[in-house]
Amino acid sequence: MSPRFLMSALRPALRWLLAMLLALSAGAALAQSEQQKLVNAADTTFLNFMRDPEMTWLQQNIGRAKGVLIAPEVVKAGFIFGGSGGRAVLVVRDAKSGKWVGPAFYTLATASVGFQAGVAVSEMLTLVMTEKALNSLLSDSVKLGPDASVAAGPVGAGAKADVVTDLVSYSRSKGIYGGINLDGTVVAVSKDWNQGFYQKPVSAPDILVRMTAHNKGADKLIGDVSRAAGKR
Repeated sequence: MSPRFLMSALRPALRWLLAMLLALSAGAALAQSEQQKLVNAADTTFLNFMRDPEMTWLQQNIGRAKGVLIAPEVVKAGFIFGGSGGRAVLVVRDAKSGKWVGPAFYTLATASVGFQAGVAVSEMLTLVMTEKALNSLLSDSVKLGPDASVAAGPVGAGAKADVVTDLVSYSRSKGIYGGINLDGTVVAVSKDWNQGFYQKPVSAPDILVRMTAHNKGADKLIGDVSRAAGKR
């Protein structure tokens, strides 16, 4: 068989292989773009809270936090049986260097019973205040309340309170504070989104403790959190 005949025979297969590789690359890029959109939205949400004059306690105490969990959009819906859910990113402060790292991707899900007609969309920011809370979030999933205590943060220009809890949470819905009760919420690691963003299989400890994964697309978020947390 001549080399020319062999190449002619292989050409359709090579074209098919190239098309498959291009399709897979496009799919990966699309997935990553969705994750990047979430990171960008998380940064916007973070800055919204940091600029809000009603968030004095949050702004004064973020420097004490071991991590920040940010959900740009939490949807609450239902009538008799309902719930809320969304996606979030977690950034943490390395205990040794003081450097902020991440993010790791998570999902939020809460089921509830009771009259709650309609749909509400909120943005949420939660400070991780204790080692217990941080270690819980490093596992595959955690149920807030039983596994790590959570409380709504103080709101108001002159808010001064000693909040003793594992997690301090803030949420806003069109400027209305409160909105989402995180007690009973299951926070689970989103393994596929972590893999898509970092282009390799990684766990939450890989990202947040061992720091073996980095994506420049998160640099602005990390920088903004670092600057805010540096203001004690």
